[in-house]
Amino acid sequence: MSQKSIILFSIIFIALIVGMFTYAYLKRAEVAEPALKVPVVATSTDYAITRIDGKHFFKDGVHTIVGEISLPTPCDLLTTSAKVAESMPEQVTFEFVVLNNSEVCAQVVTTARFKESATASKDASLQATFMGEPIELNLVEAEEGETPESFELYIKG
Repeated sequence: MSQKSIILFSIIFIALIVGMFTYAYLKRAEVAEPALKVPVVATSTDYAITRIDGKHFFKDGVHTIVGEISLPTPCDLLTTSAKVAESMPEQVTFEFVVLNNSEVCAQVVTTARFKESATASKDASLQATFMGEPIELNLVEAEEGETPESFELYIKG
């Protein structure tokens, strides 16, 4: 075989390989997987929550609040966190945020339970925010023998 034939055959072979990879890349881009949906954070106006009712437990320097919130759909996911401001006495802010990553969901009122703890002194002031907005935190002190894992919440008015 002449050297020209070998060079021509090599160029055709390389062009064929490059063409296959280009075709595979274009097909993969065409049939790309749908992007993962990032949960959308709703705004406080999407929910008519101005007060959160719950039970307050204090044991061994830890404040724990438990309770329930009614959310408009079962697709809503309630997340909670606690922040402690270092002052005397400390100020504990319990933050409630609702995430919803569905485009369409049945409008069925669903109860979401929460349990959140924060380490602070017994005299700490407790407050809450819902979707970044300050709200009323209506807490009932737990009865003797009750635990945060097995609470029942009966609040009148």
